[in-house]
Amino acid sequence: MTATHYRAPQGADHTFNSVVRWLAARGVNLAGAQVLTVTGRTSGRPQSVPVNPLHLDGRHYLVAPRGVTQWVRNVRVDDSAELRRGRRRREVRLVETESDARAPIIRAYLDKWGWEVGRFLPEGMGTDADDATIRAHAADLPVFEILPR
Repeated sequence: MTATHYRAPQGADHTFNSVVRWLAARGVNLAGAQVLTVTGRTSGRPQSVPVNPLHLDGRHYLVAPRGVTQWVRNVRVDDSAELRRGRRRREVRLVETESDARAPIIRAYLDKWGWEVGRFLPEGMGTDADDATIRAHAADLPVFEILPR
């Protein structure tokens, strides 16, 4: 069994995330970024993080390139969440996609945002990974379908 993939924010990541979250909360569209707010699984308090929702084949997804992050852990306990950019808010449910179905979603996500998230990917996987490599790492990269609540 392999260890769970997780790349914690380092250095300027906290500042960058804070700036993107602040801008998205005020309606600035930075490459599609939105603010995801979930309920903390132990604190019960709202936790917010910037995310890049992906539209693919008529569906919407969130991919966690850092791996099993705090927001992922929180959503696995309570699937209700809010996506927001500016005044536009959507109450949603986040339903985890099975590992077997993740490869095309991860490929589309990397094609769109690989330039931004490439350094967070698991060891041995780059933004230009072939399909076999993506399938091999699919379990390391949580993917959630965004559904109405």
